[in-house]
Amino acid sequence: TMMPGETPPPPAGTAAACANCGVLQKNINEYVATLIALKQKMIDGDRLLTEYQQKCTDILYFSDKISALRCQVEQMLQKILPLEKCQEELSSLKAELEEKKV
Repeated sequence: TMMPGETPPPPAGTAAACANCGVLQKNINEYVATLIALKQKMIDGDRLLTEYQQKCTDILYFSDKISALRCQVEQMLQKILPLEKCQEELSSLKAELEEKKV
């Protein structure tokens, strides 16, 4: 029988169980830290993916703009070529007229 104020002795194997609890708590803490790190990597990955998608959208937009500008340049060149021919003809006519004056 126990005397008043006396604490009962710990059951057999309690020290080992406490040690196991410590290891378990350490493992849980590491697991939680790993999960937090993984969640942060997922957030970073989502952000990078969003930035990449925006860049792809920008590239497509600018590709369309560049194509439109190329078409405009081609059209301008087609208008300029006949004008250059006319200028050449005018120059030769002017030269002929100058010769006839002299």
